[in-house]
Amino acid sequence: MEPRFGSKNEKPWSKERPSPRQTQHKFSRMMSDDNQDTFKSVSRKPGLQIWTINNMQMVPVPAQGFGNFFEGDSYIVLFMSKGSVQSADIHYWIGNSSSQDEQGAAAIFVTQLDEYLGGGPVQYREVQGNESPRFRSYFKNGLIYKKGGVASGFHHVDTNVYNVLRLLHVKGRKHVTASEVEVSWSSFNNGDIFLLDMGKAIVQWNGPQSNRREKLKAVLLAQDIRDRERGGRAQIGVVEGGDEKDSPELMKVLMAVLGQRAGPLKEALPDDRPDQVQNTSVRLYHVFENSGNLVVQEVATQPLTQDLLHSSDCFILDQRGSSVMVWKGKQASKEERKEALNRAVGYIKAKNYPSSTSVKVMTEGGESAMFKHMFKSWSDRGQTQGLGSAYSMGKIAKVEQVKFDVMELHARPELAAQQRMVDDGSGDVKVWRIEDLELAEVNPSTYGQFYGGDCYLVLYTYRISNQQQYILYMWQGRHATKDEITASAYQAVDVDNKYNGAPVQVRVVMGKEPRHFLAIFKGKLVIFEGGTGRPGVANPEGGARLFQVRGTNEMNTKATEVPSRASSLNTNDVFLLKTGHICFLWYGKGCSGDERVMGRAMSDVLSKQDKQVVMEGQEPAEFWVNLGGKAPYASDKRLQKEEPPHSPRLFECSNQIGKFRMTEVEDFAQSDLDEEDVMLLDTWEEIFLWVGTSANQYETKEAWNSAQDYLRTHPAGRDPDTPVLFVKQGFEPPTFTGWFNAWDPHKWSGGNSYEEMKKKLSDPASLSQITVDLNNTNLNKSAGGGGYGAPGGPASSPPAYRIHGGDLSPRPSTPSSPSTQRDSASVTFSPSSPSTGGSAMFLAPELLVNKTPDELPAAVDPELREDYLSDKDFENLLGTTRADFKRLPKWRQCDMKKKAGLF
Repeated sequence: MEPRFGSKNEKPWSKERPSPRQTQHKFSRMMSDDNQDTFKSVSRKPGLQIWTINNMQMVPVPAQGFGNFFEGDSYIVLFMSKGSVQSADIHYWIGNSSSQDEQGAAAIFVTQLDEYLGGGPVQYREVQGNESPRFRSYFKNGLIYKKGGVASGFHHVDTNVYNVLRLLHVKGRKHVTASEVEVSWSSFNNGDIFLLDMGKAIVQWNGPQSNRREKLKAVLLAQDIRDRERGGRAQIGVVEGGDEKDSPELMKVLMAVLGQRAGPLKEALPDDRPDQVQNTSVRLYHVFENSGNLVVQEVATQPLTQDLLHSSDCFILDQRGSSVMVWKGKQASKEERKEALNRAVGYIKAKNYPSSTSVKVMTEGGESAMFKHMFKSWSDRGQTQGLGSAYSMGKIAKVEQVKFDVMELHARPELAAQQRMVDDGSGDVKVWRIEDLELAEVNPSTYGQFYGGDCYLVLYTYRISNQQQYILYMWQGRHATKDEITASAYQAVDVDNKYNGAPVQVRVVMGKEPRHFLAIFKGKLVIFEGGTGRPGVANPEGGARLFQVRGTNEMNTKATEVPSRASSLNTNDVFLLKTGHICFLWYGKGCSGDERVMGRAMSDVLSKQDKQVVMEGQEPAEFWVNLGGKAPYASDKRLQKEEPPHSPRLFECSNQIGKFRMTEVEDFAQSDLDEEDVMLLDTWEEIFLWVGTSANQYETKEAWNSAQDYLRTHPAGRDPDTPVLFVKQGFEPPTFTGWFNAWDPHKWSGGNSYEEMKKKLSDPASLSQITVDLNNTNLNKSAGGGGYGAPGGPASSPPAYRIHGGDLSPRPSTPSSPSTQRDSASVTFSPSSPSTGGSAMFLAPELLVNKTPDELPAAVDPELREDYLSDKDFENLLGTTRADFKRLPKWRQCDMKKKAGLF
């Protein structure tokens, strides 16, 4: 079946691509009954499962191998989420050197696994070096790309043994990757970080131009390798490339392995661009069959609406090549649903997009947050409001507010976040107006009255756990001058400084006041279209004035001046028409009793004149005369429909080469907020800008512009006046922290910084416990000790490496030549002492079993020979695990060691 683009200029899909049916047929014989057995072993428990493709079969990868990916292989990664409604994500990862056959087999397995799991999982195609944020979120400490793989002609190097010598090139601040490179100084540069991994010892070398965040991430990766692959029995040392003289012992190790440096190191390499450049070009295509041909026809461009998607069809959403997403309707044919992934790959080829283009396939009802964000509005079938109503303030939409008490908000930050309320608005309020570009205090008797020709600062003070917290609102009138708007920003900085940077700053555009702002003024918030509140300045009286009142209680009510015309009316609301001698209260048919009560209260704020209630449909002639005559107005009760909530999304902000860029952080947590970052949290109704204490000054200064760029370029056509909240590290309000699970307010005051972690790792007392003779460290031992290899593939020894100054291969010890065990390459470096089970050497059993003390390699304690065995050799010789052995009484340990020839 040859797909075609159904548009004005129809053109066929790539003809060179073998059809999915041909590929399916090619592997159908290999992928039959055995695979059903494979799928039966798939666990539905929450967590991560990984398989590699070997001989067209899915072979499980053990947990200690997670995060390691061989460049010559393809993998399938399944993540089952927690929660009341379980969801699944299936990824297939393609290594740079993997074969076409393996890639094809992985794609087919993904489709079959999707069917086995009921067709609900989201499918992802991942290409080495261009993995999705979702994929990277599973490996918080980073991805390691390893040379080798069955398809490449190389072989896997065993994991969880100590016969290792490799150099890892570490890159990335938020998403870390580590690639194996040549073990040589020529691989180094001044800007990145390198890990020299010798099995029992890992030395981290930090380039002079690397930053603190990169160093911390590299330390975490080194610790992950130690704990996951080496069972915690490896020592980590850190060398600062700009101050190598401060780490003489570690430099001896580096020089012994790498040799002396010949000349200066290479200059820093530029970091890869962030994952996503937001662009507004989004197109939706309908994919369907027509007379045996597959047609891809453009349906619409942004902003998209949900009603464009039909359950009986499949659609492709193209974000100008940065991402291609396929949506499968629940009632689409089985064949269409089955071919969705192949169609996406074929579409990329037909469009000449890079092969690394992100591909996601999802089923109706299982859409990702990113997919939903591409649409102007989105509601899930049977959706509930969760922790309370979360309705937005659209042009027509009503604002509902559930009842709560302030203590519950403080105890449950997730409720505060959902409600966008830090408290009930009962704190202290202070209001200033910008006058002659300076701050002028506003008379408290007029608090709540805001004029469109002015700018105001509102400082709100409240307490949580007996600590004062602050919110600084910057309200900008629609008709204020540019100078006044600029002055309000400068004055806000001054107020912020007076309170030592504690206030959360919120930019409020006239008419877009957030919920908490309404609650502060207890049902007396009035927004005048123009004029000024400055004392002594008379505002022109332009005849009758009309105010729209919205709200059901004093927590959520405001009155907004609208044009005095009949077309401004809305059947769902209360309106106040203030004339020279009377104030009309107009009650629309769609308004509730609570809204009428608040309308009456607001009329007392606005006018001391007589009040006359007017019911919709019973208006006196005088009412229409003051509005310039009767005219049509919004009278559809459906207009009060609320906008459903969207899932929050977190991004790392960056303004590079003059362009706003962002990197999304999937499955985000508090640990993803780093002191050097500027982060953007999009909760749809509000935008938070979080600024770390060590954030780049330029990016901090540009943060407001970044938020505006984000809203302006958002493919869903977002409201550019969405409230933006500026939050500093350490002063996060519950409306922010509530979006994070298990927020720890003491994280940055008591957590381990990079410097603290480095100090613990490089404790001089620890580094001087054991002398490691690099001659005898069995880095070159033949492969064979357990761990993750190439399942089903040939086994081989790793390539032999040489230490500069001595061969790494172990030499048999003889009484006549004990000195051969002590070569000039011997340096002091030391994990923990052998008595703690942390020998810095890993030796073959034949060097330890039935040997006299004189025959043992140098630096081996004759009474603790077992500590120099790998875990597998230990269990083979002693018949028990190392941990169980340590629990035995001393006499029992000695007896077992005698029988094993280790005594």
